[in-house]
Amino acid sequence: MALLQPRLTRDGSFSLYSCRFGEGFHSLGGALREARSKFVLPASLHRFASGRELRVVEVCVGTGTNTAALLEACGVRELGLDWWGLELDPEPWQLARSSEAFRSQWSDAVLQELALLLEGPRLLWGDGRRRLADLPATLQGRCDLVLLDAFSPQRCPQLWTLEFLGSLAALLAPEGRLLTYCSAAAVRRALQRCGMELATIQAESAATGWSQGTAASPRPLPEEASLRPLGPMELEHLRCRAAEPYRDPEGNASAADIHAARERAQASSGAESSGAWRRRWGVAGCR
Repeated sequence: MALLQPRLTRDGSFSLYSCRFGEGFHSLGGALREARSKFVLPASLHRFASGRELRVVEVCVGTGTNTAALLEACGVRELGLDWWGLELDPEPWQLARSSEAFRSQWSDAVLQELALLLEGPRLLWGDGRRRLADLPATLQGRCDLVLLDAFSPQRCPQLWTLEFLGSLAALLAPEGRLLTYCSAAAVRRALQRCGMELATIQAESAATGWSQGTAASPRPLPEEASLRPLGPMELEHLRCRAAEPYRDPEGNASAADIHAARERAQASSGAESSGAWRRRWGVAGCR
């Protein structure tokens, strides 16, 4: 059985399912919808003047859907991209570029620009923890956007640790934004410990009662159509055991070792259990 299985999401856009990680690359609601609502819209590209070149680092490029959506939106606003990417596996992009379903989502111009980026020297292949050090030093403290779309912390804690998130946070300019679909307490608490201000990426439906992702910045984020401050439920989430950060001080620990170390830290933390928090707020679970 192939480790990566193509599938179409509900909005008709192309995605993949990873048998290795037991997760899809995107929510079933739609790969394209997710790229636009969780990465492009909260980037608030209207902040930038036409002709500006944005400095962007993308972690876990995968099929290139987020990259393509950003290219598309930047084209509309006449913005350039100084783009760098980190990715472990070339197969997702190879499957996407050979798929008519994927190609039909984009204009020829976007597909051409996408291929130049994903097949060029600015996409650094390998373990993101190691390749992060190979980004140009000139990006430190100057990035407008950092996009983080790794598999969930439960499946891939290596890219959600306090240390790795701290390195990503250090890339941001004062008004820069780190954007991720993840709203896990451990990730949000780690970002806070790295000095980041947080906002919730607005839920696609108010009926969900939970966020659709997290935005982080060195400075407070304004309330916008796509962003809102963390609410009482989310702030309480950051005080329970679920908020214990993942740790990887040496940058080479396995997923199993990272999980085991976190479980030991949670057991001795004295914080409220995440189960008690979920029961109080009626939350079934959060990614």
